[in-house]
Order: sequence, then C-alpha cells, then structure tokens
Amino acid sequence: MKIAVLGAGGWGTALAVVLARAGHEVRLWARRCELAEALELNRENADYLPGVRLPEGVHPVCSGERALAGVAFAVVAVPARGVRTVLAGLPPAPAYVSAVKGVRFREGRLLRISQVMARIVPDAALAVLSGPNLALEVARGLPAAAVVASTNTELATRVQRAFGNTSVRVYTSDDVAGVELGGALKNVMALAAGMADGLELGDNAKAALLTRGLREMVRFGVAHGGRAETFYGLSGLGDLLATAASPLSRNRSAGERLARGATLAELEAGRQVVEGVYTTAALHEWAQRSGEDLPITEAVWRVVYRGADPHTVLEGLMRRAPKTE
Repeated sequence: MKIAVLGAGGWGTALAVVLARAGHEVRLWARRCELAEALELNRENADYLPGVRLPEGVHPVCSGERALAGVAFAVVAVPARGVRTVLAGLPPAPAYVSAVKGVRFREGRLLRISQVMARIVPDAALAVLSGPNLALEVARGLPAAAVVASTNTELATRVQRAFGNTSVRVYTSDDVAGVELGGALKNVMALAAGMADGLELGDNAKAALLTRGLREMVRFGVAHGGRAETFYGLSGLGDLLATAASPLSRNRSAGERLARGATLAELEAGRQVVEGVYTTAALHEWAQRSGEDLPITEAVWRVVYRGADPHTVLEGLMRRAPKTE
C-alpha cells in the first residue's frame, strides 16, 4: 500500500519505520521542508528518534500533494493542537487514522481528536490508533501491541493488515470513544506518576495513585461514550502502565521535572510536545463547566497551571473524605 504519515516527530517517524518494514511505500510528511530534506539526506531523525535508520520505503516530503497522492489512508501523528491546521491545509485523503493522544476544548465542548477531524474532513473514513507504544522502542523493533478502533470495520481491518508481520501486533475495536479517551487520559495520570517519582514518595503511593487514576479514567470515559472494558485493555491500562513507568515517556518525565521545580514555560520550551499538559487544561475546563469530579486531574492542573507545590497537592489527595472503593 501507499500510506502517508502526517507528522515527522518521534511517533510519526516510528510509525513510518514500522509500516515501511512491512513492505509499504510510506510518505513521511514534515511541516518544515528543511526537516524533510535532512531526513532524506541523513536517513535518520536525529532530533526526535536518534539512532534509528529510516528504511528505503520511507520517503520524507514536505509537499502535501506528494504525501497524499494515491494513498490508501493517512496516519495523523501531529500534536493535538495542530490537527485542525494541518488537515485544513493539505489535500484530502480517503481515510485517516488518528495516532494523536489528546483532546481539545472548543466552544464549550470537549472534543476527541477524531471529532475534530470529522469536522474538517467530513467525507473521509476515520479510525484511531492507541496502545502502550513508546516511540523509540517501536522504532527499534521491540515487541509492542496496539488497538485500532473505527465504526468502519473495513478501515480497521485494513489498518490492522497494514502492520502485517511486524513487531507491532494490532487488534481491532469498534469503541472509538473508549480507545481514544484511554490514550488521552492516561497522559494526565502519567504526569501525576512522574510527580510521585520526583518527590520520591515510594512505590505504594505510586501504585495507589495509578489505581485511582485508572478509576478516574474509567468514570470519565464511560460518561463520555466509552465502554468500561476498553479502559482495562491496551489503550487504557496498557498505555497507562508503559507511560507512567518508563523513562522514555515524556509525560512521566515532565511530571518528574515539575516535582523538582520546572515550570510550564520550561516544559513548553522543549522540542517535544507534552500532550498531558494540554489534556489536563481541557479536562479542567470541562470539569469547571460540568461540575464533574476529577480529583487527580485537578491536582495535576493546580501544579501545572497554578504553580502549586506538588507535595502539598498530592498530600491533599490522601486527605480526601473516606469513601468505599
């Protein structure tokens, strides 16, 4: 197949590498032409995925026309806040797969990324891809699993088959909301886990935090259209385990930095986007308007956006009123 990957950051490059290894012709679209030229010349994404050589099947481009001509589908792997601008500025594809793990808050509504995409490309088939997939490990060919969700069974199956006999085993689902929200919400919990690590609170505290964080994810996700069992699968619990534990996780690492005194401005100055920071803001906006109770999310928001002391905020979670599990 001819497949486009929109976004030449770490995750987009890793997906392009895996798909090319499966034998496909992959057009890796970069917003900046100088990046596309450097990728073509050096056959390595030194800024985002150092040490991983691009297979011959990966063709870096900065032209939307070249990237999308004749493709079976396009994988969207840009930051959540850039999805609208990128898709609106490129030629249409027959189908899109969102590999973006975030949400947006617009016009009083909390929108999943596939809902944002549906507004821009209403005639295209849509799917979402999520799971415990640290970009560097995926690109190195280490074993991983993911889930692709769509109401279009044919598209989900096509994406599953596209990965073929690669190191990434892909499952299918029709729970788009659950798979998408699982991938977005766990980033907030990974920030909290990183704070616990940075404060050296111990494994008991971190395990409790993640267990209650998963419960918060399930409550919110079910209320917003997902199925509870989805959050105990690859895009929920699986992704949470990887993202909250690995030093390769930028959300966990960002939480650790926050616990040690880093500011939001310092996080935003980094080369790679920390999606959990923006998901936290969107969820906070929603909770303020709806009255929804998201205690861990609100605790993370106070640290990130109000500069609250992480130790005091996490202690406050322990002092909440007693309740049944």
